[in-house]
Amino acid sequence: MIRVWSAAISFVLLGAAAAASAQSAPEELKIPVGRSMVIDYPADVRQISTSNPDVVDAVAVTTREILLHGKGQGAGTVVIWAKNGQRTFYNITVDQNVEPLREMLRNTFPGESIKVQSGKDSLALTGHVSSKEVSDRAAALAAGFSKAVVNNLEIAAVPVERQVMLRVRFAELNRTAASSLGVNLVSTGAGNTPGQISTGQFASSSASTLKGAIPGSAAGTVSEFDISDVLNVFAFRPDLNISAFIKALQTRGLLQILAEPNLVTVNNKEASFLVGGEFPVPVVQGGASMGTVTVQFREFGIRLTFLPSITANGTIKMHVKPEVSTIDIANSVTLSGFTIPALATRRMETNIELAEGQSFVIGGLMDDRVTESASKIPGLSNIPILGALFKSRQENKSKSELVVMVTPEIVHPLDVKDPKPMPVMPREFMEPATAGNGTTFTILPPDQRKPERK
Repeated sequence: MIRVWSAAISFVLLGAAAAASAQSAPEELKIPVGRSMVIDYPADVRQISTSNPDVVDAVAVTTREILLHGKGQGAGTVVIWAKNGQRTFYNITVDQNVEPLREMLRNTFPGESIKVQSGKDSLALTGHVSSKEVSDRAAALAAGFSKAVVNNLEIAAVPVERQVMLRVRFAELNRTAASSLGVNLVSTGAGNTPGQISTGQFASSSASTLKGAIPGSAAGTVSEFDISDVLNVFAFRPDLNISAFIKALQTRGLLQILAEPNLVTVNNKEASFLVGGEFPVPVVQGGASMGTVTVQFREFGIRLTFLPSITANGTIKMHVKPEVSTIDIANSVTLSGFTIPALATRRMETNIELAEGQSFVIGGLMDDRVTESASKIPGLSNIPILGALFKSRQENKSKSELVVMVTPEIVHPLDVKDPKPMPVMPREFMEPATAGNGTTFTILPPDQRKPERK
């Protein structure tokens, strides 16, 4: 009896093992909507069944070929029975056909890594893009294929753009005044007796005074020799700091600083600066509005435009365009009762390459003017020959030169972890002073200043 039961149990176990070997593990397949695929079955097919006919359709084309066709988005299972008893399960997932969208994204953004995944009623975008603009445009393209688009694109970290600060000084040098000053200084007193020498145009600022008996003068006579503007005349040496030289000239009225703008812009981006104003210009219209006068405004003043580019070796290439324009009433014109002033413009445009902190001076823009004015007594000045006694004529000549000094610097933004410094008023060309509220400003020596982060 025991032997009979053992044989029965062994038979059942063998049957279960045979059934397990006949039924393999389910296979996962994906088919786009509207696409088909063929399965080459290893045995003759006896029967086919689908769990979701609205999603996938399965048809036996031959005894060993099964045609699967995706009808709609979703999932289903296809079961195939073979004549030899073998049984196979296929888990079919039918997704939206996103290949046209993938092709469009590849052509539109060739350098980006964008992947498209389809869900039941939505599309998901994954991958990495270079900017938010690319991410938004990719999502807009995907919206044409599905009403719901999940944008999971990751934007790459934007590298920190280097910036360039341009320190510019517009200065106007009065060459006529400089020549006059030089002639006055070399003159001497009568009888070889030193006396006070002055230009007659500027306030005297004594550099040194000599007192005492001078050889060749009267006995016991004390003479004074006042030397003015020694620095302005004799300090033009290459080894002197150019800023100190300008300050010395400015105090004498020989050099006028018109503007000192500091401009900061991102690498390869243009920046501009304008200090001045606008003046109205009447414009007569033509066509259907013929005779109508409208007003347009033209800018004048001090303008600077520059475009920097940092090279691989650390130098700075710049396209610089400084301009100084003033209203010229003397050359104005009258149109339809309106007086339109002219513009006296001095403009330069150049391309230069400098190291960081290196200065470049643009000069040679001369302005040579001659102004004549006449005064006369009406009637008497018209008498022949004698009329010249009742009128006068004055001629003024002025000569000036525009000088532009350019100094570029590379500006490095602070790191997120760096402490935020308090704003400090620059006092590079002034001595330490005390403000009205008692606060003392101290200038640190260069060796004690915190180095700029590179």
